[in-house]
Amino acid sequence: MSNFATLATMHLDLMEKVLLGLIYEDPPIDQWSDGKFSPHLRENGLDWPAKAHTMIGMARLKNIRELASRVIGDEIPGDFIETGVWRGGACIYMRSILKILGITDRKIWVADSFEGLPKPESEPDRYLNQDLDDLHHTYKELSVSLEQVKENFSKYNLLDEQVVFLKGWFKDTLPTAPIEKIALLRLDGDMYSSTMDALLALGHKVSKGGYIIVDDFGVIEGCRKAIHEYRKSNHITSQIYNIDGVGAYWKVT
Repeated sequence: MSNFATLATMHLDLMEKVLLGLIYEDPPIDQWSDGKFSPHLRENGLDWPAKAHTMIGMARLKNIRELASRVIGDEIPGDFIETGVWRGGACIYMRSILKILGITDRKIWVADSFEGLPKPESEPDRYLNQDLDDLHHTYKELSVSLEQVKENFSKYNLLDEQVVFLKGWFKDTLPTAPIEKIALLRLDGDMYSSTMDALLALGHKVSKGGYIIVDDFGVIEGCRKAIHEYRKSNHITSQIYNIDGVGAYWKVT
């Protein structure tokens, strides 16, 4: 391994630990972790940290790194985007990967309402009430402002012209977003509607050889159902790979 590769690996390893809050062991704020830091829960993305910038766990962070490395190495054209960003940690990590590799011709798109998740009853007939009983909108911890996410990027010196923010509900922002091609699409909308909105607007923009990652595939039925219905309607048969029992991904062929 070259000196540069060694330094890049060390940098990204440290970024993972900092983004997850493993360095300072900040306590969780969810209702099931008893307010005590647990390395097991944090590394597996099973708690909601009080201060850390992502809750997706080590395996799902490393998945971003692996797939980003593949599309960069294979010269798959397109930008990176996450739909549903919370405090921005996964997108910060994407930007750090581009930064350490000196890549200047790809953008990181940061798409979120920055107001939490939508109330299912706001459009009761959309998608045949698939989210009718969903409670994600009641979790105030999931609402992080655009200003706070930008500040988080700034803390890593990664807020620049390669980072583009899309503020609003996915059904309003994603269909008209000026994104030409995508190499890496990361879905973290939790709900059926948020997942389907992102897929319908962006799925066809993912380049052949690129990847679609689904953060909640293994744990939220509505999300998983949206994935299966989208793949079936678009005759997608490529294998879905498990990441950690929560996240999953497939390669666009």
